[in-house]
Amino acid sequence: QVQLAESGGGLVQAGGSLRLSCAASGRTFSSYAMAWFRQAPGKEREFVAAVRWSDGNTYYADSVKGRFTISRDNAKNTVYLQMNSLKPEDTAVYYCAADPRSRVYSRISYSFYDYEYWGQGTQVTVSS
Repeated sequence: QVQLAESGGGLVQAGGSLRLSCAASGRTFSSYAMAWFRQAPGKEREFVAAVRWSDGNTYYADSVKGRFTISRDNAKNTVYLQMNSLKPEDTAVYYCAADPRSRVYSRISYSFYDYEYWGQGTQVTVSS
């Protein structure tokens, strides 16, 4: 069973930085895509960034491109989201997710429907 555990959320002022971590366990992830999604109150869960575990290729939502960086550490089975130049509109619960069929379907999905495994979420609050 795959388990994902996020950490690193908190309160930060606008313009500041945070780094989120997602520790993954239970499987080998070489065929997976790993992603970060976020959900603000009253809004749908939205795609933030994804990384293909096998080659490290990365993908971003337009709203975070140039400010956020997703990466993975194979030795630690951990995915990171470095968030810089944070804005109040980045305030949300951030979720780590895993798509085990990424390689099978040759996809990097931006849809939360395609991600089978989820962490419990970590709150990020950006004050103005």
